[in-house]
Amino acid sequence: MTATAVLLALCPLLLAGGFVLGRRTAHPGGRSDVGTPVERATFDTLHTASLAAPPLRAGLTEESARRSARRLRTLLGTDALCLTNRTAVLAWDGAGDPHGKQVMGHLEGLLDTGRSAAFGCGCGVVDCPLRWAVAAPIVTDGRVLGALVAYAPRESAVLARAADEVARWISVQLELAELDRSRTRLIEAEIKALRAQISPHFIFNSLAAIASFLRTDPARARELLLEFADFTRYSFRRHGDFTTLADELHSIDQYLALVRARFGDRLSVTLQIAPEVLPVALPFLCLQPLVENAVKHGLEGAVTRSRITIGARDAGAEAEVVIEDDGVGMDPGELRAILRGEGGTSTGIGLSNVDERLRQVFGDDYGLVIETGAGAGMKITVRIPKYRAGVHSSGVEVEVE
Repeated sequence: MTATAVLLALCPLLLAGGFVLGRRTAHPGGRSDVGTPVERATFDTLHTASLAAPPLRAGLTEESARRSARRLRTLLGTDALCLTNRTAVLAWDGAGDPHGKQVMGHLEGLLDTGRSAAFGCGCGVVDCPLRWAVAAPIVTDGRVLGALVAYAPRESAVLARAADEVARWISVQLELAELDRSRTRLIEAEIKALRAQISPHFIFNSLAAIASFLRTDPARARELLLEFADFTRYSFRRHGDFTTLADELHSIDQYLALVRARFGDRLSVTLQIAPEVLPVALPFLCLQPLVENAVKHGLEGAVTRSRITIGARDAGAEAEVVIEDDGVGMDPGELRAILRGEGGTSTGIGLSNVDERLRQVFGDDYGLVIETGAGAGMKITVRIPKYRAGVHSSGVEVEVE
């Protein structure tokens, strides 16, 4: 979406904030002065626009059109208004509902060309207030999705210009809705990529390790099988973009239990977790790939015993998670290439995937901080804000069919 579109979307909020600040500055004593008629009209217009915006962020549907139509009609101050897609009227608000049956016939040229159109209603009812209408296209990404049609008793150049502006404002809201959906699809695709990265060798080796205990220690085999089932259920769950630190660490513990079943005393794991950070929300499958990376480059790259430390501490407004191993480490230049997505398929996608998702959700200040060197092990630090609007765990698990 263009910078202009974003600016248009933010203008109502910025103007409303400036209006309130201006009134506070003019009346520092805090008097409740609603201002002049012009100021009141400006505020009412911005307030109405802010109420009409949220439904439209769900896209152009019957439900969103119905919920926003009344606000949009108030915004234009017209006798009736309707919203359409390319094939049908989605919502009608105001007088003269029967006119909605003929409106699509008037929109054929607009839907093809994307140009506004005005037309007479041709109403035979004597006391019907709807004699003239103007239709403005709703366009996103160069495609005409539908139209805003405003009705009035007579021709009005002012209404025609206002309808065009409101239709453009609706288009911006729909572009923002598409941006939200694109972001969601991107996150879902990245999670699917992480799931696909779960090594078939890990699954095979885990099942082989479980099988090795069947005769010698059936209780241990049963325990590991339950750990394996819970780990795969969590990793392939279908619900939610976010989870809690507690759930992510629990899944990591199950993963490490399966790894220890295979490598035994070669693996030493130390956990230092502050209880107060356990409820913090973070992107789903955000830490598990980092621990898997520590195992791969630490344990599997070592001939002797390897140590992995996982810590989570309270850092004021943030939770700080540190994952450290004493394995083979990595050349910093190679690491930078991986984080840029230039490492090739052989290096996997875990580190770059997690780094990108953290930046998308929390901002560029919250990417991975990695300290490493050839033969020097690796230390990965993840900072997670304790609160960020829109980031929360639903707490609902949906099992994979």
